[in-house]
Amino acid sequence: MTMKDSWLALTGRVVAVTGANGGIGRATVQALLENGAHVAMLDRQALSQDELAALREQTKGECLSLACDVAQDEQVLAAVESVNRHFGECHGLINNAAVSIQGHLDSLSVSDWSRQIDINVTGYLRCARAFGKGMQLRGAGSIVNVASIAGSNPQPYSGAYSTTKAAILMLSRQLAFEWGQQGVRSNAISPGLIRTPLSEPYYADPQMREKRENAVPLRRIGRPEDIANVATFLVSDRSSYVNGAEIVVDGAFTQSLMSHIPRPRRT
Repeated sequence: MTMKDSWLALTGRVVAVTGANGGIGRATVQALLENGAHVAMLDRQALSQDELAALREQTKGECLSLACDVAQDEQVLAAVESVNRHFGECHGLINNAAVSIQGHLDSLSVSDWSRQIDINVTGYLRCARAFGKGMQLRGAGSIVNVASIAGSNPQPYSGAYSTTKAAILMLSRQLAFEWGQQGVRSNAISPGLIRTPLSEPYYADPQMREKRENAVPLRRIGRPEDIANVATFLVSDRSSYVNGAEIVVDGAFTQSLMSHIPRPRRT
């Protein structure tokens, strides 16, 4: 998507993105900027002035980078005030900040469990409440919650992560149900296998990468841009009657379950 694509009509719209410095977050920021949105980038560390200047030059867009830990009420509220002061109230929020701590349920510490809940689930609610207040008063807005196919399919060695992603799916639907009457939409995106800087070690081995690619009907691993394009659509008015939905972006990976069942070959 480029700035000349006015179909999404995002020019001048204010959108906040959490976890904005990571793979999916950064791709989403770039897509929004290229479509004319004013973007508030929230992450635990703000970009340097040089990094921010380079991003503005690359996209020709308006963006603001704020240090914000979504697990801290005061930091989220301070971020809302900064965005309102700099750009005005948000039209959209993309909840993307998350953490994954590996471990089986029988050995994962309660503190690690609680930390993932606080960031991955309560952090989404915390940001939705803070940024959604203005949307509710204005009678319009869109919240996009990045979940995962792990929210519907248990993922080995990451029980807490899968549990939080399942909770995000319900939280997203609950927000849609409760806030829809006030003109605020809430939808979820469930990415499949996406190649990001965080997951890059899984693809360093060519054989491992090939096995993963072959497990996906489209025969490729997803890119952050694949998620960013869907998020940008959902935050725009082109999706104005999409509310309470989960959009799975996985190249049909989750539709391949039956292929794992051995079957006799017909001659």
